[in-house]
Amino acid sequence: MAVNRAERKRAAMRAGLAAEGPYVAVGAHDAMSSQLIEAYGFDAVWVSGFGIATMTHALPDLNLTTMTETLAASVRIDGATDLPVLADCDNGFGGLTNVVRTVVEFERAGIAGVCIEDNLFPKRNSLYTGESKRELIPTEEQARRIRAGKNAQETDSFVLVARVEALIAGHGVEAACERADAYVEAGADAILIHSKDKSLQEIEGFLAGWDGLGRTPLVAVPTLFPDYTDHELYQKGFQMVILANHPMRAAVQAMEQTLDVLRSERKAAAVDPHIASVDHVFELVKTKETIALEETGG
Repeated sequence: MAVNRAERKRAAMRAGLAAEGPYVAVGAHDAMSSQLIEAYGFDAVWVSGFGIATMTHALPDLNLTTMTETLAASVRIDGATDLPVLADCDNGFGGLTNVVRTVVEFERAGIAGVCIEDNLFPKRNSLYTGESKRELIPTEEQARRIRAGKNAQETDSFVLVARVEALIAGHGVEAACERADAYVEAGADAILIHSKDKSLQEIEGFLAGWDGLGRTPLVAVPTLFPDYTDHELYQKGFQMVILANHPMRAAVQAMEQTLDVLRSERKAAAVDPHIASVDHVFELVKTKETIALEETGG
């Protein structure tokens, strides 16, 4: 029996989470960045909630984008690549029934999986370094939400990653381990553990203290500890490594530099050697092939 596109992608993601080697995803903020991630040989695409809020809506990543807006962006991103897509769904956009609806809608849309964190609504971005009140959903309640989300799945293949923010919130390693255990027991398919400690001391403490290591896949987002390679993180116990927001940040810098030159030089030729040619953009979206199909029918 033929396997549909969504099931192929979910099978690939589950295989990556069980592979002997790191499974590397890169963050996309739109369809083009998703296509380029595939072209450069990565394993999966991460739909960056930070990227969607910032690049699509020019909003801070503070639960201001809705579930339907994130879903629409995820569907566009998923449609542009044959790679599995894992969508950053923040805290599920509300309470328990919001988490359930999030799982149901993303699964039905063909996305390979979602990541749901235990930040209280409205969330605070984990990378924000300013003063901010940060609270977490109680462990038992978050486990209840994860269990309800998993029970609402229509397939066994859809992936739910539970993100633990205990280290980010300053609750310590023991609390992080307790949360990870509770989320796995509730049915989470993988655990994403995050920390602001660039020395990796907190993460190392979690890896040493968590009983689930080796039984449940661990996910790392090394934005705040960027000197470690994917293979080094795999050796420490991480199965999946997400390079979460680098194409977005590259795009912002490139646009700023281009606009600065255009403002000062006042002519297009000043930036032409430093930006993609129009012909290259045409190539990326298969303009020639599409015209040929339109004109010849095959």
